[in-house]
Formats: sequence, C-alpha cells, structure tokens
Amino acid sequence: MRLVYSTVFRLLLPLVFLRLLWRSRATPAYRRRWGERLGLAPGNESRAARPDPGPVLWLHAVSLGETLAARPLVEFLLAEYSGTPVLVTTTTPTGSHQVRALFGERVLHVYAPLDTPGAVGRFLARHRPQLLLLIETELWPNLLHGCRQRHCPVLLANARLSERSFRGYARLGQFGRRLLSCVSHVACQTQDDASRFAALGVPADRLSVCGNIKFDLDVGGSLPGRIQALLAEWHCAGRFIFAAASTHAGEDEAVLRAFAALRRQVPDALLLLVPRHPERFEAVHGLCTAAGWQTCRRSLGESPGADTAVLLGDTVGELLLLLGAADVAFVGGSLVPRGGHNLLEPAALGVPVLSGESLFNFTAVRDLLLASGALALVEDAEDLGKVLCELARDPARRQAMGNAGSLAVAGNRGARAQIEAQVRRLLPPR
Repeated sequence: MRLVYSTVFRLLLPLVFLRLLWRSRATPAYRRRWGERLGLAPGNESRAARPDPGPVLWLHAVSLGETLAARPLVEFLLAEYSGTPVLVTTTTPTGSHQVRALFGERVLHVYAPLDTPGAVGRFLARHRPQLLLLIETELWPNLLHGCRQRHCPVLLANARLSERSFRGYARLGQFGRRLLSCVSHVACQTQDDASRFAALGVPADRLSVCGNIKFDLDVGGSLPGRIQALLAEWHCAGRFIFAAASTHAGEDEAVLRAFAALRRQVPDALLLLVPRHPERFEAVHGLCTAAGWQTCRRSLGESPGADTAVLLGDTVGELLLLLGAADVAFVGGSLVPRGGHNLLEPAALGVPVLSGESLFNFTAVRDLLLASGALALVEDAEDLGKVLCELARDPARRQAMGNAGSLAVAGNRGARAQIEAQVRRLLPPR
C-alpha cells in the first residue's frame, strides 16, 4: 500500500509545485527553497547549511499557529539537550518567518521534505534526527517509515483527531494501523482524541492525555507593556476596538458588514482586521477601501488616526499584540467551514471571544470557553454585528467574559510539562 501511495505522490509532484507557483503570485516566498522540499542540502537562507552536519533533535510545526504553540517545547529542547542542535521545520513561509522571529540563530531551520521516499531519505540521511516531535496531526507514511528504519523515536505531541479525520484514517484499514505503529507515543489533547487513536489501533501504553499545549501560551513578559505602548502610540483612549483575527475569504466581507452595523451605534469604533494568509493581504485591503473605510496598514508602520476606521494587520507574528489591544475579538475560520482557529489566544489575554459555529478542530476548547462564559457564538454577519453592538454598550459583560477566559486558560495549563516528560522517556537527557 505504501508503494502505491508513493507512486501516486510522485505522479502528483508537478501539481504540488504548480500549486506553490500559484501561491507565489501573492507570496513570492513560495517559489523559493524548493530544493529543501526535495530533501536536498539547503542554502544559507534557511540557516541549516552546516559543513559537517551531525545528529539533531527535530521538531516539525506545519505553519504559524503550530510554531507558536511549539515555542515552549523548542525552548525546552534547547535547554535540556544543549549539546545537540535543534532543527525546526515548517511547510509554509509564514511558519518559516515565525521560526526565525522567535528563535533566530539558536535553531536550525529548513522546510520539511515532501513525502516521497527520495526526499525523505535524503533529509534523514543529512540530519540524522535522534527524536522527532510532530505537532498536532502530521502523519506522513514515508516520513514515519523512514524514522522507524533509522530507529528515530516519534512523539506526536498535542495530538488531536477530529471525528472527520478519524473516519478518514479508519477507511485506510490496515495501512492506517501500520502508519500509526511507527509512532512511539501519542500525547493527546483530550480523552476523546485518545479514544479515537485507540480505535485506530494505538495501544494504551503508547497513549496519554496531556491536555492542549496552547493553554501554556505565555502572555506575560514584555507583551503587556508592548500592548500599552501600542495603544498610547495610537491615541485610542476611549475608542472601542474590535479585532477580527485569522479571517478567510468570505469572512472578511461578513466582518466588514458587522463592523458597519457597529459603527452606526459606535461611530468612532476601530476595526483591527488580520487575515489568516499573507497572500490575501492586498485583496482584503481592497475590500476595506471598496467598502468606503479609511484604512491604514500595519506593514507600513501607519497608526490609526481619528478618521481611521480599519487597521489592516498585514504583518506576520504580531497577532497577540493586536489581540491584546482589542476590547472584543472575533476568531475566523469559523463562519466558513474551516473548523476554526485558536480561541485561546484572545482568551488568555482577557479579551472576550466571538466565533462562528464551525469549530470542529477546537470542540474541547469551544466547550470549555462556552461553559466558562468567555465565548459567544454567532451565526452570520448580522448576528456578529448584533452581538458586537451589545458588547460595546456593556463594559461589565466584556469584563466578565475577559476574566472568565483568562481564568479558564490559567486553570488548564500543564500540557507542556507532561509532553516534556514523554520526551525524557524517549530520549533521556545527557
């Protein structure tokens, strides 16, 4: 079965690279560093071109969100195994940018190889990982098979498996079971996730429920001071600020309609609009100006003036800063069928959270925040506008929702320590 999969994957490689070219129209970084995706020796741009490469500890985080979630684990590896280089891979330019912003020269970084036997083999032969930490659910057959052949333990950390994904893996039958047998341990976010992995054949002694490492998000340090400095720079005292984060195509229009309803009741309200993907920044800017809103751009260093209605967050790595400046935050990927994005970021900052109802990737977080009173679900643009107006008129409710969110996040920390314990079990410290 793996042979069939590998053959099909090879045949589809031209389409993979055509898709990268297509995405590079808006994000030129997608047309660079293709050699890394084929497992070839990287150039200096990727910070992993070592003259005498030795074994590494490897952590793979797909994109921006997973990289942020993995930050405490990377710091742990750097401290606990200081004699061994840490390699962090991603698959997207936004993830790559975030790795560099967070860790600089302290880690090695390349794109992960495409899942062909040749690309994976070249990658593993060059880097010789002693451990692979996969963040959430990245199960690639040739990659896992290659790690098993080289006796490299694989820890699936912060693992989640939605009902939809479970049905997909279940259809793979014995091939799916063999795939999961290559994973040394699965550290699940919830008991439901663990039950689904068990139903796919993962033995109980290779399963644990550690919670969600995204609860261990660090919103202390310099962040509160930076948020206050940003608000002072904007001269926004007294203005109601609404943040819409990680929006997708189809949601920006809904957010702008809801914002129009808000402005009819709160004429000086300010919208911080942060699209999910950088390649959409220009298109979303066009939507804002076409709607008649005076719009400034974060990437140009522009600050919102009294006549500014929308600040477009067209930068990478500043989401927490912008969320912390808001009075209310909507998290996208939820008014369209994408399964939602990380609701814990605004909640940890004490910001009331709004979301659409498509949250199949975050059901446990949704249920927790709903039960605590930190989250309100909306059905469409009109409903979003209605709830926004209600919250704008009710600062006491906003305070209660914000407090509930920060308490819910604080009360569920601890996944990091349990995942670290699994790393030590698989790879004792030196």
